[in-house]
Amino acid sequence: MEFIDLSRQQKRIAEAIRLRTEAVFSHGHYIMGPEVKELESRLAEYAGSRHCLSCSSGSDALLMLLMAWEVGPGDAVFVPAFTFFATAEMPALLGATPIFVDIDPVTFNMDPACLARAVQAVKLQDVSLHPLPPAALEAAPLRARCVIPVDLFGQAAAYEQILPLAESEGLLVLEDGAQAFGGTWMGKRVCGLGCHGAATSFFPAKPLGCYGDGGAIFTDDDALAAELASVRVHGKGTDKYDNRRIGINGRLDTMQAAILLPKLDIFAEELERREQVAAWYARGLSDACGVTVPRLAGGRTSVFAQYTIRVPQGRSDLASALKEQGIPTNIYYPKPLHVQGAFAEHGLAADAFPVAAQSCEEVLSLPFHPYMERDEVERVCAVISDHCS
Repeated sequence: MEFIDLSRQQKRIAEAIRLRTEAVFSHGHYIMGPEVKELESRLAEYAGSRHCLSCSSGSDALLMLLMAWEVGPGDAVFVPAFTFFATAEMPALLGATPIFVDIDPVTFNMDPACLARAVQAVKLQDVSLHPLPPAALEAAPLRARCVIPVDLFGQAAAYEQILPLAESEGLLVLEDGAQAFGGTWMGKRVCGLGCHGAATSFFPAKPLGCYGDGGAIFTDDDALAAELASVRVHGKGTDKYDNRRIGINGRLDTMQAAILLPKLDIFAEELERREQVAAWYARGLSDACGVTVPRLAGGRTSVFAQYTIRVPQGRSDLASALKEQGIPTNIYYPKPLHVQGAFAEHGLAADAFPVAAQSCEEVLSLPFHPYMERDEVERVCAVISDHCS
């Protein structure tokens, strides 16, 4: 059994991909070719956003938005303590200071109440309100500038609380939708939720993934879209030798766009299949003692980028039992971000964000993809139920 079986999808769309890639070979526009523009147009329409700019990775999507906003030294950027490293890495790369925020124990997404305390702690330089790194307490205090909610494991963060808070505090909101593109919040699609900007990833394991690295940025802001187009090509102005700002080489190559287009054709059907597989898991694990299955907050659908359960006791034993039966598992994520070596200078205690720390000890992700059959899911559930009985 594969953790994510991309080969089944590839067999289904092999002919469509062949035709698309042969077209690229024929016209020879390997960088920013017509498939890139077609993909951007279709993605913008799908998400309900005015603009979509494809780029080289989900990490670069975050970076480019922060660069366009000129986020840098002296800026506090609020990020969840439990997520992939890039969410905190990109602000730090620009010299900004990530301010870690604890998560909700049910959704694993940023806790809005913790975010509110963190914002006030930065503004008042008060560590009694929220754990802060030394940079927040220096003579020149940090400016609360941006929040990056992450739509973890496939479902949107608590934007019904985060967006009003951000507006009242003057914060930019950068939606990290890398794991949730295709999901919905209050009838709107992820990356089209009304944030100042949104980023997603097309890493192969993502629900909509290419055969290499890739990403996209979404915004309704015309001026921001123009800045992003410049950032994406070395700060390009009127031509490639007119560099009006510092940028990056952040383009999505045409071949990856050619691969994503056939995948986008079947995306809606695959999302339905993902919901079906998740429903099979939920039913199959309903009687498994000591196991908590994913739960959705109200007004959301999930794309289940990972099917992540909680195992408060004996996680390693359960993972071993599954491995013995040829069933792979993964842990997303084994460490909260604030204890990563890259942020050692923050000096934050390991238990500074207790829900994130506890989640790292309990989460276990099971095999999941839209082409799983019911008997495969039932086999996984049977091993778990037998082990936990």
